[in-house]
Order: sequence, then structure tokens, then C-alpha cells
Amino acid sequence: MADKLSAAAGRDTGRGTEFLGGYGRTVSSGINVIDKPLEFKKTFFKLVRDLSLYKYLISVAAVFAVISTVFVIFGPRLMSEITDMIFDGVTDLLFKGGGLGERSVKDGIYGKLALLFLLYLFSSVFLYAQGFIMASVSQKVSLKMRSEINKKISRLPVGYFDKHSHGDVLSRITNDVDTVGNTLNQGLSQIITAVCTIVGITIMMIDINVLLAAVVLIILPLSYAVIRLIAKRSQEQFRRQQNYLGAVNGYIEEMYGGHSVVKAFGMEKKSGERFESLNEKLYETAWRSQMVSGFINPLVLFISNLGYVAVMVFGAYLTAIGRNVMIGGLLVSAALTPGMLYAFIQYVRSFTSPINQTAQISNIIQSTVAAAERIYVFLDESQEVAPVKPAQMPAPEDIKGGIVFENLTFGYEKDVPVLKNFSFEIKAGSRVAIVGRTGSGKTTVVKLLMRFYDADGGRILLDGADISAYDKSLYRKNIAMVLQDTWLFNGTIADNIRYGRLDADDAEVRRAAEIAGAHEFISALKDGYNTVINEEAANVSEGQKQLLSIARAVIRRSRIMIFDEATSSIDTMTEKIIQEAVEKITKGKTCIVIAHRLSTIINSDVILVMEDGELRESGSHEELLKKDGLYAEMYKTQYRSGRSGGGR
Repeated sequence: MADKLSAAAGRDTGRGTEFLGGYGRTVSSGINVIDKPLEFKKTFFKLVRDLSLYKYLISVAAVFAVISTVFVIFGPRLMSEITDMIFDGVTDLLFKGGGLGERSVKDGIYGKLALLFLLYLFSSVFLYAQGFIMASVSQKVSLKMRSEINKKISRLPVGYFDKHSHGDVLSRITNDVDTVGNTLNQGLSQIITAVCTIVGITIMMIDINVLLAAVVLIILPLSYAVIRLIAKRSQEQFRRQQNYLGAVNGYIEEMYGGHSVVKAFGMEKKSGERFESLNEKLYETAWRSQMVSGFINPLVLFISNLGYVAVMVFGAYLTAIGRNVMIGGLLVSAALTPGMLYAFIQYVRSFTSPINQTAQISNIIQSTVAAAERIYVFLDESQEVAPVKPAQMPAPEDIKGGIVFENLTFGYEKDVPVLKNFSFEIKAGSRVAIVGRTGSGKTTVVKLLMRFYDADGGRILLDGADISAYDKSLYRKNIAMVLQDTWLFNGTIADNIRYGRLDADDAEVRRAAEIAGAHEFISALKDGYNTVINEEAANVSEGQKQLLSIARAVIRRSRIMIFDEATSSIDTMTEKIIQEAVEKITKGKTCIVIAHRLSTIINSDVILVMEDGELRESGSHEELLKKDGLYAEMYKTQYRSGRSGGGR
């Protein structure tokens, strides 16, 4: 296992590390691991199309971001004027006796300070307004995407979820939608602010002093080059770190989920050794990646400090000479006041951050488009096709429950049939059992009847009408089903039973529980029907879960009931309770039972024996035993096994 995970962790491509599953490629760029879309242009324009619904709000937010940035950019320039006014005022006061002592000078300084206050105040107001608008837009986009994904989930065929992991689907409605939303909320405004800041500061520095601006524009880009150079060196280590992190997390999840098996087979030591091997490799790659990327901040700070030194020394010189200079035969304005030098230093300090932000713009766009691509691919998946003009579904009380399977052919994969020309008629109100070895096609028959899948050939008739003509949702509401794997959600016991029919009152819930044989154990609980089932339903036993599932089916009041291995994972006493409950609730109804324990279906009206996707035998229990065929062999095998084992 460790070797396989190690191999997966080290599987790299020329464009970065490629992870299995999902859409797009997860790659490391710089010091961030991001997703790269497969079809950038197509997805980008789809995203723009969706955002066009809010184009006016986004445009207003962009204008507000620009205004806020402009106000901030003008701040240092205004402070330079205030500094010069104070400097000149102090000089005049010391040497001429006026300056700061004059009312007009003080009023001028106070006026500039008031204007500076208003600049920063309005900048904050516009910045808040921009953030408020973009937060609203991002949440609206996220709301729309989540709603579309949720609607899509209900329209997808069951087969989709058989081929895709639940985690992958959940990732789209959580991580991918959040990525798009966060980019709209923060990334878009950061991009606008960064570009405006770079352009605005560059103009301001050139306007203050061309020579100092040239010094900055030569030195500061070195920090960007350093970031890219070191990021390129650390890219490999960050890719491997991300992969080993995934391998470690996957191994922990696997071992935690199967901790009982690990203990039962005494594999704690071996499991620990495998974990330590992966953990050590994660430590090595993490240490190397952090060590290499750790050079970025010190080097950028070093280069920035060099820039400050160069600006201060050269700026002090220009301030001292206080005149223009000749460069290459051209007269260049070099006059610099202390206030202008102060403002220039402030611009230099503000110049590094937006440069670093622009270096991340491509990453932000790539990851956002990749997340959007995963969402759009999911929304474009083929969904269940409803009839153009669905037939009118009979009222529940008008359904008799006669079912006919006509030459059904079906396969989960092309050219690999699971059912082959399956035909049989189930009379209304009869109890039919379907048995067979694992993989014989028993559950597939039920899935086709429930229309989780559509048959490749043949048809199914309900009371003489083709079920494919009905709306699937309305059709399924007329069938009650109890599955082998019970599903209870976080809520009260009453709510879980009422899930079968949401308009059922408390009396009906209790009656359904009594019929299903669940009332006794529910009453013994401290809170009775108000007992809250926790997330994993760990506070009730497997048998109790199944009884609640049966009660849920009872309250549905359907004419057709299906039990798919309903007693496969419970004890003998609970099985007896369930059998008695089934006898009660299926009287006069069409009942289909899938079972491995043949003792549970002996009293069925008809037993269908399947093998290799074909119906091999049919008849009552006694008739099939007299045939001495496949069913008789299965029954004798189970009977001998039960006798030799002292039970079933």
C-alpha cells in the first residue's frame, strides 16, 4: 500500500503533478498548487456570460475600486505639500520671524490636512462600497451555482453516482463554488486595485522626479524576478509535498475507516510502519519546499532595502543641489524638496505589494476558471429525459399493482449485458421473491422497475401501461422501497418515519411504527419518537434502523412494495419481527422481495430464480424443490450450512 501511494505521490507530468479523478489538472505554479482548466477559453467565456447578469453591479464596483485607489495614491503627494509647507514655515520662523507664526500659513496647513482627511475618508467609503457590492455579487453567483448544482443532482440518473465518487460531487458544490465566489469577492477587486496602483504610482513617481523614478523602475523589478526564480526552484518540492500530503491523508482515512479490521488482524505495527514511511517523506518534501521558498521574503526585503537606500542617497543629493541637471545633452528636472522626497519614499514602499499581486493574477484566473470548468462540466452531464408529453399517472387508489417485464435487456456497460431477455408477469396483490447468486441480476430488475436506469431493450408495464411514458418522480411516489443499506438522516425518529409521506400526522407515524414492529423499541427510548438520530445513526442498532426504514415504507401507503435484502444484516430475533411486519403490510399489495436467506421467502406466491442475467426457474417453494434444480440446490446448501453451523 505504501509503495503504491508513494508511486502515486511521485507521478509528475511536464505541466505539473496530475491527480486522478475529477476534471482538469491540478498543478503547482510558483508556491501555490492550483488547478489548470482543460478548455480555458470556452470556460472563461461561459463564466463571463454568467457574470454578465451582474455586469452593472460589477462595473460600479470596479469604478469604486478605481476611485478608492486614486484617492490613496494622491495621499502621499498631498502629504509632501504639507511637509514642504511645515519645512518652509519653520525655516521662515527661524530666520525671518514669520512662517508658522502667520495665520495664513497655519490655515494653509490645516486646509491641506483637512483635504487629506477627506481623501482617506472617501477612499475608505468607496472601498467599503466596492466590497459590499462585490460581496453581494459573489454570494448571488454562489447561490445561483449551488442551486443549479442541487437541481442537477436531482435530475441526474442513479448511474452517474455509481460512476462518480460522492466526494467529487460534493467538492463541486463546496470547494469549486467557493473558489469562484472568493475570486469575485476579493480577487477581482485586488486585480483592479493592483493595476491602478502600479499605473498611478508610476505616474506619480515620474511626475515627482524622473531620475528617482528611473532608479526605482530598475531596482524593484528585481524582486519580481527573484520571486519567479525561487518559485520555479521550489515548484517541484511543493508538488511533491502536496502529493505526499494527499497520500498521508488518504492512508489515515483508510486506516481510520477500517480500524476494526486492522485490530482484528493484528496489523497495528505494520500499519504504523507504512504511515511513518509516508509521513517521513512528507516531512522531507515539506522541509525542502519551505526552505527554498523561505528565501523569497528575505531576498525581496533585501532588494527593497537597497532600493530605499538608493532612493534616499540619490534623493538627498538631488534635494541638496536643488537644481536641474544635464543628461546626454538634455536638461532633466532634478529639483527635489524634502516633502517630495518623503512622498517618493512612500510611493516606493507601496510599489512592491501590487507587483507581487500581479504575479499571482494568472494563478487566480487559472484556478477560478478551473473551478468553473468543473461546475460547468457537471451541469452539462446527461440527465434523466422526461417524456415530452408524460402520460397521466393514475391516482394511488386506482393502481392495482400488476407488473409485466417484457424481454428486458440491460447492461451497466456497453456490450456487457447484465439482464438478457428477462420476461415475467407479476399479478396484482401477489408476493414475488427473486433469488440467485451474487451478480445474477436480482437488484438490476428492481432498479429498472424503479426507473433508476432505463432498459436497453424491452419494456415494463404497470397495469398494462408502459412505465416509460410516466414522469419518473410521480411514478416513484407510488412505490415504497426498503433497501439493504438503511439511510437515516440527522433528525428525530418521527421525522425519519415521516420522510415516507411528509403530510403524515403523529398518529399515522405511530401507527406505521406499530405495524413495522418498531414502536416497542421507540417507546423504550428516553425521548421516544422525539429521539434525535445522530449523523451516522450510531445511537440505534442495525436492526432498529431497518425497522424504521420499514415504518417509513408503511407510511407511504403504496400499492407496490419492494424489499431489497431487508434482513441480510440483522439478528435472528429482529429478522422474525421484520418477517411478521412484512406479512402484515404486504397483504393485498404487490410485493417484490430480493433475498439471499431462502428461509425468509418460503411463503412467497412465486419465487424467481436468476442466474447470469436470465430467469432460470419460477414457481412456489414446494414446486421448485420438486424440480430439484438450481433453487433446490441453493436451498439444500443453505440448509446444510445452517444445520452444521448450529443456525442459519
